[in-house]
Amino acid sequence: MAVPVAFFALFFAYPVAAIVGRGLKADGVWQFGRFGEVLARPEIRDVLWFTLWQALASTALTLLIALPGAYVFARFDFPGKQVLRAVVTVPFVLPTVVVGTAFLALLGRGGLLDELWGVRLDTTVWAILLAHVFFNYAVVVRTVGGLWAQLDPRQEEAARVLGASRFTAWRRVTLPALAPAVAAAALMVFLFTFTSFGVVQILGGPGFSTLEVEIYRQTAQLLALPTAAVLTLVQFAAVGAILAVHAWTVRRRERALKLVDPAMTARRPRGAGQWTLLAGVLLSVLLLVLLPLAVLVERSLGGSGFAYYRALTSADANSGTFLVAPVEAIGNSLRYALVATVIALVVGGLAAAALTRRAGRLVRGFDALLMLPLGVSAVTVGFGFLITLDEPPLDLRTSWILVPLAQALVGVPFVVRTMLPVLRAVDARLREAAAVLGASPLRAWREVDFPLVRRALLVAAGFAFAVSLGEFGATVFIARPDNPTLPVAVARLLGRSGDLNYGQAMALSTVLMLVCAVSLLLLERIRTDRSGEF
Repeated sequence: MAVPVAFFALFFAYPVAAIVGRGLKADGVWQFGRFGEVLARPEIRDVLWFTLWQALASTALTLLIALPGAYVFARFDFPGKQVLRAVVTVPFVLPTVVVGTAFLALLGRGGLLDELWGVRLDTTVWAILLAHVFFNYAVVVRTVGGLWAQLDPRQEEAARVLGASRFTAWRRVTLPALAPAVAAAALMVFLFTFTSFGVVQILGGPGFSTLEVEIYRQTAQLLALPTAAVLTLVQFAAVGAILAVHAWTVRRRERALKLVDPAMTARRPRGAGQWTLLAGVLLSVLLLVLLPLAVLVERSLGGSGFAYYRALTSADANSGTFLVAPVEAIGNSLRYALVATVIALVVGGLAAAALTRRAGRLVRGFDALLMLPLGVSAVTVGFGFLITLDEPPLDLRTSWILVPLAQALVGVPFVVRTMLPVLRAVDARLREAAAVLGASPLRAWREVDFPLVRRALLVAAGFAFAVSLGEFGATVFIARPDNPTLPVAVARLLGRSGDLNYGQAMALSTVLMLVCAVSLLLLERIRTDRSGEF
């Protein structure tokens, strides 16, 4: 436990506490009255209300569109199913900056809808909601669909034999079994949309602001640390409650059901109704998932071949935006993400191993600590790095390692959640037998645990790499102008006018999309759990 605790204390708790302290302390005295002052401001209440209702609307819309897809992937067997399953998961691992850019190419100025019908949806709430559905479609399909595929269909068939209609059998038998999975998926979608930053920043314009965007504006643009500190604590409390409820729903799902092999439940569609449902799901995937990505690639080509890609190699063409050629952001991102992945694997792997060997309140608190980066604004963490890691022996503000450290904070929870179930499944008697035969603890781990968890370790590395590659909230503060990452470079290009900047943003987003997609496809090949559940 020592290494993960030290890592989180130094690179997470210390920077966040410093930001909150600067915002809520004056002359060494805590000013808790600032909560009332900040939350009483009409513009802040508008931000809180928009954050809440857009998250609720995004969650409801995602469930409405994705639940039929979950049923199709769970119960139907059709050609290309595994490839399509991977395709619908691509948006989930894409950086939010790329998602925003893809929908800007589809819905924004000069986008596909603008060219065909003269309709623009950027700077409207509809663009934000559709982008959130695009991003979270796979969460519902794979969380609910993964469980649905393992429910024994004979239970519903028995209800039909006893006289229940098809709908009644589904409502009385299948729906109660699926309810915890649907609730878990809904809570995760709500979490991701409640803390949305890149999508709202790119598509919403100045008229829309979530808590995360407002924290960024108050911190980076207005330097209003008291307001930022209050909003950070409000978001932390809200996300903590969401994660607690999610953990409860997951425990319910794990204890309540007896599952079967997914291969026993899938069959080819039969009848006009099932074929129509399959066609409808395929059409929704085409319009919501494939079309934005295809438009992004088309806009990156710009009707003139690879001109925008060639411009990425020139520092002169971007002298007003970058100190170096934008193409260098690709190499920077890959290097940073690789280092962040190694850090996340070491910290997360040690944490997961500790969680499997101990029990009690201390371990539960330690487990909660590992999830805290999901509940605190990444903007707060990034700015906290700048104001705390500025003195020897940890004067890291000018060091390249600062970016991988911030990215690793986001990657560690994914490593822990991936490794922990596999490590807990290893029979402790195997380690005991190795110890009886004279193996040291290190050799027992190398000979017993590592061969069993090797594939899970590769999956964890893949997720940590993809998450690190797309991290934006903290990196936007700490990435140096001469060493930008891909998401930061895309945001800078989109923030400047001109067709060349727009085209290069599309080109860089396409490169980032392809790297994330390749990472995901490799993960699909080495996954140990074939049920499709997150």
